[in-house]
Amino acid sequence: MPVFPLEELRAMSPRPRIHFIGIGGVHMSAMAELLYTRGFPVTGNDKNESDNVAHLRQVGIHVDIGHQPEYVRGADIIVRNAAIHDDSPDVMEARRLALPIYERPEVLGALMKDSRVRVCVAGTHGKTTTTAMCAGIAVAAETDPTIFCGGKLPETNSAFRFGDSDVFIAEACEYCDSFLSFYPTHSVILNVEEDHLDYFKDIHQIRDSFRRFADLVPADGGVTAAFGDDGSIREFLQGVKKKIVYFGFHAENDYIAANLTEELGYYSFDVVYDGEILCHIRLAVPGRHAVIDAMAAFTISVAYGVDPEVAARALENFHGAKRRFEKVGTFKGIQVVDDFAHHPGELKTTLDAAKRMGYKRVICLFQPHTYTRTEALYKDFARELSAADVTILAPIYPAREENIHNISSALIGNEMESCLLPASMEEAEEWIRREAREGDLILTVGAGDIFKVAYSLIKD
Repeated sequence: MPVFPLEELRAMSPRPRIHFIGIGGVHMSAMAELLYTRGFPVTGNDKNESDNVAHLRQVGIHVDIGHQPEYVRGADIIVRNAAIHDDSPDVMEARRLALPIYERPEVLGALMKDSRVRVCVAGTHGKTTTTAMCAGIAVAAETDPTIFCGGKLPETNSAFRFGDSDVFIAEACEYCDSFLSFYPTHSVILNVEEDHLDYFKDIHQIRDSFRRFADLVPADGGVTAAFGDDGSIREFLQGVKKKIVYFGFHAENDYIAANLTEELGYYSFDVVYDGEILCHIRLAVPGRHAVIDAMAAFTISVAYGVDPEVAARALENFHGAKRRFEKVGTFKGIQVVDDFAHHPGELKTTLDAAKRMGYKRVICLFQPHTYTRTEALYKDFARELSAADVTILAPIYPAREENIHNISSALIGNEMESCLLPASMEEAEEWIRREAREGDLILTVGAGDIFKVAYSLIKD
């Protein structure tokens, strides 16, 4: 993979101008601002005006709207959002001018190298919540961290935080092997399941990618914290000659969540290490999966030097990241929760938590995300969605894909005993408005724009 030459660029005088194509994205805008604050001339362009674009202009970064070829002229280096296609006029012009082009992970990896402690959180699901938990712990420990997260952080109401210390915390996505461009000193592996099958061939290739990720930490002082209850994770990590610390519920782990108690879906537990209870934690976010996420954040934070009691109290004060079992409001007195789950494993944990919370019915409006994921995992989706009392399958959110195989949500629905298959989001919302009743829980679930239904409902 190309390496973004940050140190070489710093040494140049004058410093080269870095131009971001697709600068309005959450992480793209944050990286642009971070480079700008570190003394680089930065410009960019994006398809639309947005709050991020307005903020960048406010801090002094010039942003053009559209994808005209002239926008990249005069730049020395291009940073490209992967969502921008090769035939975009600005990308084509950058190639014609033979400008070096980098993508987001390569730049983020270079930026984190400035920090002594670099925590990277990976896994098929749970990354954002665990990254946000790590962020909360680091802030509570007064380390003043820099943070790049996949969802909005409670501390900043944004997906990033600029700190002035040697601690850098980043969510690490496996798609297209992006996380292999990072430089972790401390890494987390939460779980490894089949996903992103438009890029990976099979689960074996996915596991190999995560093994390579674990191998990125330095031999001297580096640590990977991994979920030790999963035998497949232990198996593929056997060949890694770096320090592995396991967390989980089982007694063979290094850090153990023990003496669990549960009340309406919320868990309390002791953290046991080397036979001794280090601390007790009462979580304010629901679900057994939240215990796993908290144990991951606790384990890796203690590994880089945070006091266990500080970590425990920060976890107790954690109330969730944006779109992660987020209680957004009520519709005629009925609780509405929005969640980002878009993989069968995530659906399972979300619905397990919902079913334990004492509601009469769980109404799940699910929007499948991408045709390839739906086609590959439709039976798994159907199995997990059957846990809801009412399942409504919205049309698939295509994201980056074309529907070349004529896939629809009915592929999932046909595997279920009962579900609703509305023709549109509007039709789905109309059903909820008409049929939801007191004592229900309304869940809007998916990685696309399903959240719009939740926010429409709570306006009433």
